[in-house]
Amino acid sequence: MNVTFAYLGRSQLRSEGSSRVLMLQPNLSREAVHFSADLKNPLRFREALSALHDVVINDLRYKPRDKTAYLEWKEGQKDRLAAIRREEYQRVKEELAQQRDTALTPDLEKQYSKAVKRYWEARDGYTKYLLKNDPAMWRTLMPCDPVITVAQDAVFFECFSADESSYGCLTVDREGGFGACGGMAAGTTNVDYSWELYNQFQRLRTYRQTRFLVDPESFSVQTQGRSDYREDKIDLPSGWLRGFMQVQGAMGLPMRRVTLSPAAVYSVLAFLKRHRSQKSPRAIRFELLDGQSPRLVLEPWEQPVVSHETRYAGPGGEPIRIWGRQRLLVLARLLPLIERVDVYLLGTGMPSFWVAKMGDMRLTLGLSGWTANDWTRGSALDLLSPPAEPGPMQIEAVAGLLQRQRAMSFEQIVPKMACSRGVVAAALRHLAHAGQAIFDLDAGVFRWRQIMPMALGEAQMGPPNEELTASRELALRRKVVVDSRRELEGGAVLLEGKVEGKPVEMLVDADGLIRRGKCVCSHHFKSGLRAGPCRHLLAMRQAAQGATQAPSSDDGWFDRLERWVRN
Repeated sequence: MNVTFAYLGRSQLRSEGSSRVLMLQPNLSREAVHFSADLKNPLRFREALSALHDVVINDLRYKPRDKTAYLEWKEGQKDRLAAIRREEYQRVKEELAQQRDTALTPDLEKQYSKAVKRYWEARDGYTKYLLKNDPAMWRTLMPCDPVITVAQDAVFFECFSADESSYGCLTVDREGGFGACGGMAAGTTNVDYSWELYNQFQRLRTYRQTRFLVDPESFSVQTQGRSDYREDKIDLPSGWLRGFMQVQGAMGLPMRRVTLSPAAVYSVLAFLKRHRSQKSPRAIRFELLDGQSPRLVLEPWEQPVVSHETRYAGPGGEPIRIWGRQRLLVLARLLPLIERVDVYLLGTGMPSFWVAKMGDMRLTLGLSGWTANDWTRGSALDLLSPPAEPGPMQIEAVAGLLQRQRAMSFEQIVPKMACSRGVVAAALRHLAHAGQAIFDLDAGVFRWRQIMPMALGEAQMGPPNEELTASRELALRRKVVVDSRRELEGGAVLLEGKVEGKPVEMLVDADGLIRRGKCVCSHHFKSGLRAGPCRHLLAMRQAAQGATQAPSSDDGWFDRLERWVRN
């Protein structure tokens, strides 16, 4: 999808006397959005925004590297580098001894400014080179500019990680996080963002008054011919868009909530930082009993972490396992500020949402079922879809109501619609998947928020994976027969059976990944697992894990999720 970003100038942290202004430049190709107010706690805001930055640059995809040539070069350079260091050390030591009593040159600051300018010119030149010659590398180094939404009760920033598996949303309450408002226009837009801005807002301090400004002046001046006006056209990957929308579509569904203390979160992060597993399973296992402290188990070490300060209120039952836990390390910087963390669980292998409460701010970290997107692209998120899409009139009615009211809870929306709860839930999920709505987990309300200037569909995000769609149909039509299931060492499972009458055999490891498979279909014959599992292997995995229960209607789909949360 081609998206246009137009900015007048750069976002920056500038000085105005003894105070600071964090000025963000809005996207001029979007609606006119602006906001101005003093930050009540600049330090807390700085740390929270830095954690959101860590989500943006997060990329934990496996990247194999051949280090043979590097190791040979490193061995040959060892003695040479040691000699260079000794010579340079001696030279600098002698220069410093000679300049000990010499006053600083008056143009030192000017020379420094020139050097910084040279650096950024070179960096901008390299950015343009990558954009033209290596778009994939450019997307890794320069993720999409974050999205900011100004609402009546809050201001929130959203982003999606480079590896397409983590969603971040920083919400700042208007009343508690900001002082008196100096003007605003509600809406959603992108803001100019760069590594330079990240380095600048690290200088925010509590002893300096800081004003937060989404600059309104850019919309009222003539931009043509100005040297600081720039317009970029970016081709957003369809996988990035689809992952972003799928994770957001899952946020509004019924989920189990588990409250963890800061000490428990610290114990989890500290253990993961100090230990690295070399074998499966690599999950966090939630063991929940009503009225008792939540118990988390880190696999494969079976390391328990108990949140003694909190109690779980909800149904117990079988443990819930989530993967991709290394992504939780982005919360480490917030640990001194966190009051509690609410974890929202959809089920084993499904997305999870971690809401870090920090007084008047909260960071929502949404994690897809799997870091490498096997589950995002391979079936778990799509299992949450209703059996059929709601009609255009139903979607339009829900969208119109939400657009007028800006923020409403699910219980407030249902009585105003001439349809059942299941249809309303399906319509809201459709709006979230189209980038027009977002669910605020902590406030419990759906908000009207257009992530792009238009509603997103298959034309922008591309059609869903053909094999995935077909596998879901096979499972719903009960065309899968599991003949044998054999448990192997390390938690792996060997499955044999038939799908649509075709013999299927597959090895699924302890993390749910398909490691080996056999099928007689043309898709598997041509590419094996290199292009992803075929529809028959995916359907077999779904049936074997008991993840697919065919609902009879839209209401059945939604009622099944609600019963799981309650019971």
